[in-house]
Amino acid sequence: MTSATSTPGAVPAAPAGPASSGTSTGSGASPTPVPVPAPFREKLLTVPPPIETAGRWIKRYHVTADPAGIEPEVERAAHAVLPRLLPEPDGTPPATFTVLHRGGDGSAYLCAYSWVWDNVLHFRAAAAGQPVLGCPDRDPTNFVVTERPWIGCVWELPPILHERNAWVRHLLASEVPDLDAYLADSLPEGTTGDRT
Repeated sequence: MTSATSTPGAVPAAPAGPASSGTSTGSGASPTPVPVPAPFREKLLTVPPPIETAGRWIKRYHVTADPAGIEPEVERAAHAVLPRLLPEPDGTPPATFTVLHRGGDGSAYLCAYSWVWDNVLHFRAAAAGQPVLGCPDRDPTNFVVTERPWIGCVWELPPILHERNAWVRHLLASEVPDLDAYLADSLPEGTTGDRT
């Protein structure tokens, strides 16, 4: 949910195409500079142990370019907003996986994917420090719940396929559904890409 070229308070522009000069002209208007995105780089993905929050088990993934990891104060703030992102119980084993992402522009994003209706993912997100998403300031601990229908950026998406397969393996295809086995089955730590 972050842009490699985020500018505080501005909607990110589309990158210039291969044949583009890096400027855009309207009908007779003067050229407008188009931001050139920074080279794409995968980020680090770490897997803290699961926790219980608001009656649900939470599998956690952290994404950041910083080898030191996500700051404890950002993690605490994300944990504080998490209950607002969780669905009401519906009889499905109470499990959620989250991706806490520290953006390169100083922002932070929390994506919460919760299992509901036996085999469906419920999604809600919160952001901090990103005015484009309605954040009141640039503070990476001041999370607000977002209402956009976005499910995550390229760095936040890698756990989804693994979690889908783990849910099928341990809860749907198993003779005896095993929530503990699901909670222990996380995408291995490494980078957000090169997982073929």
